[in-house]
Amino acid sequence: MVRWFRLFGNQYFGFWMPGLVLFAVQEIPYMLMPFFHLETNPIMNMMETSAALDVCEKIFGSLCIALMVFVIQKNAAFFSVSDGREKLFFTLALVVLLANFFGWALYFTGHQSIFVMLLFITAMPPLYYIAIGLWRQNTPLTVTGVVFFAVHFFHVLGNLSGRPL
Repeated sequence: MVRWFRLFGNQYFGFWMPGLVLFAVQEIPYMLMPFFHLETNPIMNMMETSAALDVCEKIFGSLCIALMVFVIQKNAAFFSVSDGREKLFFTLALVVLLANFFGWALYFTGHQSIFVMLLFITAMPPLYYIAIGLWRQNTPLTVTGVVFFAVHFFHVLGNLSGRPL
């Protein structure tokens, strides 16, 4: 882990390699998707209903990844789950990731209801970033993750329903 300079408070601009790994792990279902010859694939074939929400979703999603990789709390270790708070939020991140993978398993086996897509596939990635932000005491990631959650959820809901919200 490298800290280059202080941004504000206890937050530093730097580089945290496990952040890239955590991002890549969350993207595994998209990497596997071509191997599942799906009859229908509503997630990848949604009709776009809001250009503004689409842009906001891309901005906040990308910002979550960048903040996870490049913002480091002053006293953070390279990788630690030593105290109760760290254990709680690290475990929460793992549970959310597993819930996301469970949703993808349902999706890949043909269970593609709006409930499955919204709860497991849409809601879980932002919640994963929020949990990582809380685990790493990365306030910018946590706050951005909350905004990303709202934008992502309502954007996908609008797209799946076929009308802008």
